[in-house]
Amino acid sequence: MTTTSDPTALDIVDGVDLSGKTCVITGASSGLGRESARALASTGAHVILAARNAEALADTEAWVRAEVGDAQLSQVQLDLTSLSSVASAAEQIGELTPAVHVLMNNAGVMFTPFGRTVEGFEIQFGTNHLGHFELTRLLFPALVAADGARVVNLSSEGHRISDIDFEDPNWEHREYDKFAAYGASKTANVLHAVELDRRLRDSSVRAFAVHPGIVATSLARHMTNDDFAALNKSTATRNPERPATDFRKQFTTPEYGAATQVWAAVSDELDGRGALYLSDCRVAQAAPYAIDEGRALALWGLSEHLCTIRAQ
Repeated sequence: MTTTSDPTALDIVDGVDLSGKTCVITGASSGLGRESARALASTGAHVILAARNAEALADTEAWVRAEVGDAQLSQVQLDLTSLSSVASAAEQIGELTPAVHVLMNNAGVMFTPFGRTVEGFEIQFGTNHLGHFELTRLLFPALVAADGARVVNLSSEGHRISDIDFEDPNWEHREYDKFAAYGASKTANVLHAVELDRRLRDSSVRAFAVHPGIVATSLARHMTNDDFAALNKSTATRNPERPATDFRKQFTTPEYGAATQVWAAVSDELDGRGALYLSDCRVAQAAPYAIDEGRALALWGLSEHLCTIRAQ
């Protein structure tokens, strides 16, 4: 549970000045994205709110403006389940700003029933990883132009549930397991940060993956009590050396949960560093397969191939 000593996202940005800089947040219409938007807007940054639901996006903008009187905000429609929408969003962002100083790949889905994106990707892998992979790739020029940018991928301790099956990433030849599919997508978020950092660090773009904690947001809307029990059992079985987690009890709230991703975006403690997995506003240790450089390179190649052939 959250304690009074834990920082909120607003605590993290106290005294931080990002005037003249631009931050893009996906999934900005609720939860962690909404809290991150408020925190980053309070630093003087231009915050571009990206999300699928136009009405929720407008509500978020109104809420942030009420909280931060001089907030500089823009909206961009983004549906991560459609590569054409991703391309359109990247184009709109390019029209709004020549440089992106922070790209927070925050949006995501969790433990969803089986489904596919517009291009046929498994819905969790497609939304959580491939949509963000393509958006980030299209924003390379803007990130490099910032001359000191950070990409923050929202991962999860859920990455420990499973690695990626490179032979069947979209669940075309296996019986679907929504927990394993989620775990693979969160592993992909870490591997993406590892390879992205390797590719762009010489251009002063650094990448991080973040575990925000077990946060009480709408992400858990697909979960039943039986699902929580199965998840607790699965996690204990796969990671017997780690303390048992009761996912029904160990929740924090978005204002606290967003602290680590905001810390990843602004902290000078991370200057000159990258390819790190962060939790509780500090560097943490991810599962070995999630930070393996060879697997990170392989995932990059697979992701590039999938996004290219499916977009045609």
